[in-house]
Amino acid sequence: MDLGVITLLLLALAFAWSMGAHYTGACMGMPYATGSIGLRPALGLMAVMTLLGAAFLSHGVLATVGLGIVRTARIGTAPAAVIVGSAFALTTLFNVLRIPTSTIQILVSCIAGVGLAFGFGIQWTTIAHLALLWVLAPGIAMALGFALTRVLDRLCRLRGVRWMVPMARALVLVGALASLAMGANDVSNATAVFLTTQRFDVFTAGLLGGVGLAVGVLTWGRPLLERVAFDVVKMDLTMATAAQLVQGLVVLMAVAFGCFTSMNQALIGAMAGAGFARGRETVQWSVVRGILLGWLVGPVAGLALGYGAGLAARAAA
Repeated sequence: MDLGVITLLLLALAFAWSMGAHYTGACMGMPYATGSIGLRPALGLMAVMTLLGAAFLSHGVLATVGLGIVRTARIGTAPAAVIVGSAFALTTLFNVLRIPTSTIQILVSCIAGVGLAFGFGIQWTTIAHLALLWVLAPGIAMALGFALTRVLDRLCRLRGVRWMVPMARALVLVGALASLAMGANDVSNATAVFLTTQRFDVFTAGLLGGVGLAVGVLTWGRPLLERVAFDVVKMDLTMATAAQLVQGLVVLMAVAFGCFTSMNQALIGAMAGAGFARGRETVQWSVVRGILLGWLVGPVAGLALGYGAGLAARAAA
């Protein structure tokens, strides 16, 4: 294994580690915030489920990202390293700023930027299809979050206090589902380039990325666990369960078709829908506006950084 491949492997694992921490709040923040699960069990459960999702459910998404965006059949390790390095740098920056941006949008824009810099053909149709999904997913999640919250509220009124313990357990289960979905959905951000370079097969790419995600959850997940749950919507058990379940289902539906969408966008949409089911005042719009700004800045920054880094790498070659 040459130095270029080792460098690419280390960058990909570091990126996966960063993403594992980045999405801790999106997957297990609400079960932890409501007291349904403790801190260490939450991180441990998420790590296991994320690894399983990455290793066994990510193959279609890995193929879409690794083989469906750049027209060139095989790119070198240098462009692949620039893609992963650029996406990793931006994701880490947003982690430090505690802004839950879309890592997926950052990655795709970095691929496009580096591809343009190296003169690779870009499958703009694939990017357009992904962008359409990114636009639709939050709206679908909002509608489902609204409807499911109303259904669960009715059940709670019928069962009263007896419903609270089963609901807390259900919230932990849907947090585990969201963690499974995250592994399947997001591992391609770090390791899909392995397919483009034809260095690893799909299963190995998913497994390696899953290990990186799980380590990120366990080692850097704690500081990011509370952001989404505490700052965006005032959530109780019913709302949290509805929002988390909708998030997992929306993301897994996209994964089933070989596509990937934003975990944060799906969750924010579902949480907003749950908030509307209770009244508009439950949604803290100043935080939502900040998150939306991050979604706009991320792709633009990814395209610019990928293009600039690609030009620099090409000139240095």
